[in-house]
Amino acid sequence: MAWSIAQVAQMSGVTSRTLRHYDEIGLLPPARVGGNGYRYYEEDQLLRLQQVLVLRELGLGLTEIKKIVERHTDPVAALREHHQRLLAERDRLDEVSRMVARTIAELQQSEGKTTMSRISRPENLFQGFDGARYEADALERWPEQWQQSGQQELLAGRTPQELERMQREATAGMIRMAEHMLAGAPADSPQVFAELDVHYRHLSESWTPTAAQYLHLARMQAEEERFRGNYEQVAEGLAEYMRDAMTAYGHARLS
Repeated sequence: MAWSIAQVAQMSGVTSRTLRHYDEIGLLPPARVGGNGYRYYEEDQLLRLQQVLVLRELGLGLTEIKKIVERHTDPVAALREHHQRLLAERDRLDEVSRMVARTIAELQQSEGKTTMSRISRPENLFQGFDGARYEADALERWPEQWQQSGQQELLAGRTPQELERMQREATAGMIRMAEHMLAGAPADSPQVFAELDVHYRHLSESWTPTAAQYLHLARMQAEEERFRGNYEQVAEGLAEYMRDAMTAYGHARLS
């Protein structure tokens, strides 16, 4: 039995445009193309699409997904591996949930304060977050620059202590940005730019984005929920403030 691209789009929730893109990049070719140019999919393609969607839910980029699905010819073995990934992601989300519960408890205990002093241990704000999702996005969007930067080797060589330090520094930077926002500092003010000098320097420890790439990262802060949520947990409106500040910084300092 074969299903048209419209039927697959309807049953999977993936748009026809996305399915055509998956075909163009070799990720999900249809079983056949009719004389009318329509794509048709059979059971093997539906199983492969399921794998793609599972891996997307896990935050992987299309380049990595393509390598994974092409490595597996046995659908049962592939599903077993994806199941293990899902269990690991469940454990990670459990940790994120516990972190949010701790933050709620701290905020309730100090209700009425208006600064970041409400949080007794700000480093706990981001336990459970996976910074590798940023790297996966960069790898998918800018693969050539990523490979030239040696990012994968640099990250692989980090000790747990170094990774923890990087996370603490990132957390502290977000808190300082929130304090600037709460104080009413314009997004392009000197004190905000000084903070973004540190932000860009930290990014450049592993991968140095161009002006255009930095502006893309700025948009991601406010537009993509997986990143926006990190900032909004620190202070409401911080995602947009960070986007505006990074945009101003990118035009002023990197262009």
